[in-house]
Amino acid sequence: MNSSWQTGKTLIRAALGVLLVADLALAGFLYWQSEQTPREIHAEAQALKLQAKKLQADDQRGERIRNSLAVAGGECDKFYESRFLDSATGYSKIQADLSAIAAKSGLHATSVSFKPKELEGRGVTEITITEEIEGDYPSILQFINGLEVSQNFYLLRDLTLDSANTGVIRLKLELATYFRT
Repeated sequence: MNSSWQTGKTLIRAALGVLLVADLALAGFLYWQSEQTPREIHAEAQALKLQAKKLQADDQRGERIRNSLAVAGGECDKFYESRFLDSATGYSKIQADLSAIAAKSGLHATSVSFKPKELEGRGVTEITITEEIEGDYPSILQFINGLEVSQNFYLLRDLTLDSANTGVIRLKLELATYFRT
């Protein structure tokens, strides 16, 4: 029994040795048949690390943006309250402001008209203002500058110039502003 036991142990050792040699041979074969060299694998690992850092930076930037949204929302509310006039008094304030800017610029306003358009679900009414003024070129530039620095919010949508031989320039402006509703 002792000799059969010894023979079994020897066969097991031999089989394990054969398996070990076969594993080493297979590992060597796979290493030599590999499409990527260790240098290429290292370069790919470095590229993946760099990409991970960039993604982390993007994630951090997204967090900063998310955290600043409350501040931006407050600034939007402040702009809405300070720059958009109330619809109940807005027309007269706009009329007075445009007349004051024209007078300060030395221009003569020939006509002003308003066209409201309710913007659904936004709490504002868009007001299209059409104004015709007459004057010389420096006065017109001063008028446009006055619109830019006005406390009221104006968008200049269209500008049409017509000059006569008399040196007087007729300017037709299409502006837009918004009233709180």
